[in-house]
Amino acid sequence: MGQSEIARVGGMELSSKRHHADDLAAAQELFHSRRWSDGLPVVPPTPEAVAACLEWALLAPDQLVGIEPVRERAISAEKLAVNAVMAGCLPMHFPVVVAAMTAMLQEPFLLHGATASTGGCAVLLVVNGPIRRELGMEGSFNALAGSDRASAVIGRALRLALRNLLDVRPGEVDRSTLGHPGKLSYCLAEDEEGSPWLPLAAERGVPEGVSAVTAMAAGAPRQLMNEWTTVPEEILDTYAAEICANMRHYSIWPGNYAIVVPPQLRAHFEAAGWTKAEIRAYVHERARIRRGEWAAVGKGAVVGEAADREYPAPPDPDHLLVLAAGGPAGGFGAVIPPWLGHKSHAVTLAIGACVDCEV
Repeated sequence: MGQSEIARVGGMELSSKRHHADDLAAAQELFHSRRWSDGLPVVPPTPEAVAACLEWALLAPDQLVGIEPVRERAISAEKLAVNAVMAGCLPMHFPVVVAAMTAMLQEPFLLHGATASTGGCAVLLVVNGPIRRELGMEGSFNALAGSDRASAVIGRALRLALRNLLDVRPGEVDRSTLGHPGKLSYCLAEDEEGSPWLPLAAERGVPEGVSAVTAMAAGAPRQLMNEWTTVPEEILDTYAAEICANMRHYSIWPGNYAIVVPPQLRAHFEAAGWTKAEIRAYVHERARIRRGEWAAVGKGAVVGEAADREYPAPPDPDHLLVLAAGGPAGGFGAVIPPWLGHKSHAVTLAIGACVDCEV
């Protein structure tokens, strides 16, 4: 194995160092020995594969995707494409990866804090718009756990990019005590065709029909079940109770909670004519605790004189992300809590949009 000069593919010049391996098995050992992998096999990022991603996204290799705000690390399109190929991305997946990384690099997201914290959060990606269909993304069965190829590799591409471009490896920048499986891949597409609700991105300012991605620093999903009512308020009381449990057991701070509503539960809201806005308003009113409740879960030492202080989970209704996704049967749902909600905020960006571009 060795390194050689930069590669030229067609009229594109790639600056990344090239490595040679005798076969695929040797290539895997090279990646693992240098900690360039997450432990799973990777696709060798050949110059041709990297160039194909860049050509699909209409990006030059040296195009600046963004700069990590804390350590001022620049992320180029070429380096991001290398990691996307390693994750298994096809060229058509790459624009979503670019948009997601761009969103994560925005200051409101607080990328360094989210990736360096001992709290162990991952980055949840929610994809909206026509690109879901183009990529074969499924918002139905197993929506949060590798429902389709595109969701799996797009989420993984972001993790490999964090690892290899920003040193977000366990024991290095990543100081997670436990982490959760979303740190391998955490990406889902909304089931827009199966729901009359506005897509998440449209609710957050992206025109309907425009493809977009939302990035949120998120804990692991907390699954719930309520098959014993058709009343929207009672279903939402179950969601609110799970959110309140997270506030007691993990963090009391408010932020961008997300709730995932699959079809069986969603049908009851649709029958009653409930919109996402009405769901957000109801949960905002119910999902809150008083600091004194910490005393019942072993945290009485930090209650102090603030026992009666009330903490809402989403600080306002718009901080709650309501996601239509999941398989068609079963009265299940999920709450996805924020990492540090009052510091890190979800960011939504249209795919193909240019942020801070020079015109």
